[in-house]
Amino acid sequence: MKIHEYQGKEILRKFNVAIPQGGVAFSSDEAVAAAKRLGGNVWVVKAQIHAGGRGKGGGVKVAKSIEEVRSLAAQFLGMRLVTHQTGPEGRIVKRLLVEQGINIAKEMYVGVTLDRTTAMNVVMVSTEGGVEIEKVAAESPEKIVKAHVAPSVGLQRFQARSLVFSLGLTGEAFKNGVKFLLALYKAYESTDASLAEINPLVVTKEGNVLALDAKINFDDNALYRHPEFAELRDLNEEEPLEIEASKSNLSYIKLDGNVGCMVNGAGLAMATMDIIKLAGGEPANFLDVGGGANAQTVESGFKIILADKNVKAILINIFGGIVRCDRVATGVVEAAKKVEVKIPIVIRLAGTNADLAAEILKNSGMSFLVAGNLKDAAEKVTNALAA
Repeated sequence: MKIHEYQGKEILRKFNVAIPQGGVAFSSDEAVAAAKRLGGNVWVVKAQIHAGGRGKGGGVKVAKSIEEVRSLAAQFLGMRLVTHQTGPEGRIVKRLLVEQGINIAKEMYVGVTLDRTTAMNVVMVSTEGGVEIEKVAAESPEKIVKAHVAPSVGLQRFQARSLVFSLGLTGEAFKNGVKFLLALYKAYESTDASLAEINPLVVTKEGNVLALDAKINFDDNALYRHPEFAELRDLNEEEPLEIEASKSNLSYIKLDGNVGCMVNGAGLAMATMDIIKLAGGEPANFLDVGGGANAQTVESGFKIILADKNVKAILINIFGGIVRCDRVATGVVEAAKKVEVKIPIVIRLAGTNADLAAEILKNSGMSFLVAGNLKDAAEKVTNALAA
């Protein structure tokens, strides 16, 4: 689950992570009130959407008067902000963060996430702050310094000191940097976050170390331990079809292609999307109906896939391990009749009772295209698009 920058910063504040003073605003009047409450003569007005690159997209600007705060707030609210992470459709800005101006001396990067290859959390820092970390990793990987954290002991002070030393900080900034990293890791671990990213992490000319930006994502599997985070979810920032899928306990992610995919198992779903592309098609979604696929889940899957008007054909790829193929075939037939699917459906079923499933599909009276293997399925669905 993703949350807004201002929400992430409020969580970080509770763990004594240093952040700029600021306030959220849903109108120009609220933005002005926040600026007056903060005081000073320089403020930063920041559009709040679930995407990075807001500054480059024109969604972060400095105001040097209260009138300019009001003007920027009016300009931002309701605008369609397009960044490299939103896609060309962009996101509508519905809330703002107004923060005090910061006397920045240096910009850096710090992130905490799970390294699945080592089964440990990893803290990453870089002197290249304010740019996409993916770009740094691709072009200058040596500028990213990592420390893996043993889960039994947590981030140690010597690790934090080593990381801050690699950033070139000295004196008061060094001490504040160590304190910042230790507090950030505690916040990450205590909230069951899947990502805590500060980009940029800034050092002020006074030697303070602050989170100028904050991106916090939570592990959905641990949200039951943090019911207080449920109210932070902003459904306006999520794809409507993904919200609908979550109600049926389906894992769905909308993509830009025209081949709807319905698969059981995340790994098989990824492989299915890959082979569709190899066959010359473009997957329209990732949809994992889970190991216990039945008529109801298949019907829900059909409805969600067909709600995407770009979908021109559907590929169903089910491996019958936990669930029998004949049960899936029966569910597909029932669901297809209820939903009245009018586009080509290619089905590949393998595993327990696959032969029986093939008979059920053959005798269904419906024009399913049955594939013998995954390669055959991908070719059949791409050919159906061209027909």
